[in-house]
Amino acid sequence: MLRRALATLEEQLGPNHPDTATSLSNLARLLQAQGNMAAAEPLYRRALAIREEQQGPNHPNTAASVNNLALLLRAQGHSADAEPMYRRALAISEEQLGPNHPDTATSLNNLAGLLKEQGKWADAEPMHRRALAIREEQLGPNHPQTATSLNNLAGLLQAQGNWADAEPMYRRALAIREEQLGPNHPDTAASVNNLALLLRAQGHSADAEPMYRRALAICKEQLGPNHPQTAASLNNLACSLQNQGKWEDAEPLYRRALAIREEQLGPNHPQTAASLNNLAGLLQAQSNWADAEPMYRRAVAIREEQLGPNHPDTVVIAGNLARLLKGQGRS
Repeated sequence: MLRRALATLEEQLGPNHPDTATSLSNLARLLQAQGNMAAAEPLYRRALAIREEQQGPNHPNTAASVNNLALLLRAQGHSADAEPMYRRALAISEEQLGPNHPDTATSLNNLAGLLKEQGKWADAEPMHRRALAIREEQLGPNHPQTATSLNNLAGLLQAQGNWADAEPMYRRALAIREEQLGPNHPDTAASVNNLALLLRAQGHSADAEPMYRRALAICKEQLGPNHPQTAASLNNLACSLQNQGKWEDAEPLYRRALAIREEQLGPNHPQTAASLNNLAGLLQAQSNWADAEPMYRRAVAIREEQLGPNHPDTVVIAGNLARLLKGQGRS
């Protein structure tokens, strides 16, 4: 239906009309949601070019296109390219729509998420809090976007070890999504997964496992067996099983998650590195050092290239490799 709408607009209004740009963006968003990022990128870029030309570089619609392209670049692991685009989108929204507009909150949320991934937690937290305040005031305390801000702020607090403040935010986000979007929506699955992650981090793996299984079932049904979000659910369930000593059950899940990420996101994506690290950790626990070492080395190389040598995620995987080598007497 989106392709038909695009063809009609191109024929009736022309290939460079703003409505054509909107149709391009809508189709690109769907393709991205399906994990088809290679097909989505040229559509986003074409939509941005149309809006810059037809509506100007500082129009709110141009900011939306900049933001969409940045989201895609970030999903592809190109954080360095995405950051200036997020900052540009935020500047346009603040100037054209005002500091308290919901679109400004979206830009704040997206930039904060990128800064968190880069390990810049102190810079990210006030942006997440400001985005949450705007959404609660402008959209209401039970809006799905408010749930998104709660979820993202909770994730940052969890990364900082502040579990006590993170848990009620995760639970509130889940309640909003179950009520507003339904129990089987992919965003609901994301909230279930995030709360399970926190429970596992607190040592409650037995409580986390059924939540991981629920999230995985939703993703398989709603997004398909090969979607990146399905891979994330597979990976998380495998981690929970490994923590409980169920290594034989965990290994095929880790391998499937890795295969999906390599195919859908590419061999050098940070999430691919995460899968390599997790599978290597399981193999190491099984004393399969020969297979674990090249996985750790590949994961470190990806992290260093994509996130830099001093990023917390790079340091963690490098530490895992160091422990493996030390265990083999290769100090």
